[in-house]
Amino acid sequence: MSRQIVLDTETTGLDPKSGHRVIEVGCVELRERRLTGNNLHLYLQPDREIDQQAIEIHGISNEFLLDKPRFETVAAELKAYLSGAELLIHNAPFDVGFLESEFSIVGDAFPLTSICTVTDTLAMARKQFPGQRNSLDALCKRLGVNNAHRTLHGALLDSEILADVYLMMTGGQTALVLDADRVSSDSGKTNEVELKTDQLLVVQANESELAAHENWLSKLEQQGECVWRKDSLASEH
Repeated sequence: MSRQIVLDTETTGLDPKSGHRVIEVGCVELRERRLTGNNLHLYLQPDREIDQQAIEIHGISNEFLLDKPRFETVAAELKAYLSGAELLIHNAPFDVGFLESEFSIVGDAFPLTSICTVTDTLAMARKQFPGQRNSLDALCKRLGVNNAHRTLHGALLDSEILADVYLMMTGGQTALVLDADRVSSDSGKTNEVELKTDQLLVVQANESELAAHENWLSKLEQQGECVWRKDSLASEH
């Protein structure tokens, strides 16, 4: 069963090479195009001040992070959670660069692609919508994804929105997803389902409902041909 993780981070600034750190990680899990609820959300103490411009984007303050864990205490959990999955990230080089920097700081340097695959949804969007704005907000507007609750950036919120955007970009089905046991999204084949007809509840129409139905059919007949009655007569002969 394929496992995808929609991931986003918030940081103290723009460049890990300048000493900036990750302060929030938000991950949303998808299996067979279905949200599983097995999400991961972390706030982290960066041991440095957050740039004011960054605060204006995500709204996370230095004071809020004072009692949050440091990356070293969650590194093993995060690595295990991401391992073996396909990561879906909007502008992947940014988040990948920061995560690899964080693992390196705690003495566990490795390329993220050595434990998982990475798909850049921004690159996907640029290919699908060339010459257009492909920010997350622009894609929401173009694809009809509701992001009215997004006033500030947030890693978990942005991951949830990106999951909807990704599903729309790759198939257009987000609100109603068939049970994975009945339909395989990889093959597109529908598996046979055994229906237990002896357990189905059958409710017969009462006399008043039948009378109302006949009255409605008569009105339809006055306006033209009533297909229902035509088919009923045909089935009797």
